[in-house]
Amino acid sequence: MAMSAYTGVTSGLEWRLAEHNSGKDSGSYTFTRRPVEIVFSYEFQDVRQAIASEKQVKGWSRKKKEAIIEDRWDDLKALAECQNSSHYKNNRS
Repeated sequence: MAMSAYTGVTSGLEWRLAEHNSGKDSGSYTFTRRPVEIVFSYEFQDVRQAIASEKQVKGWSRKKKEAIIEDRWDDLKALAECQNSSHYKNNRS
């Protein structure tokens, strides 16, 4: 099965993990993906920064998410570049 990456914000990481794995909410994203595990976390001092980061990461490609999970931060810039064949960098006629 392919990896499924859930991104979220919480003030209690272990509690939230247990809640996801309990299966209380059959409508939640993680319900059919249990058991879930924490593969990456980052602690913020300001909840607004945490929410902004969550929104940013949710918009990332799978490859970018895998890069941070695998501690390959240097790959993020290259992974952020457009790979579409119609992009001006890739369309030099």
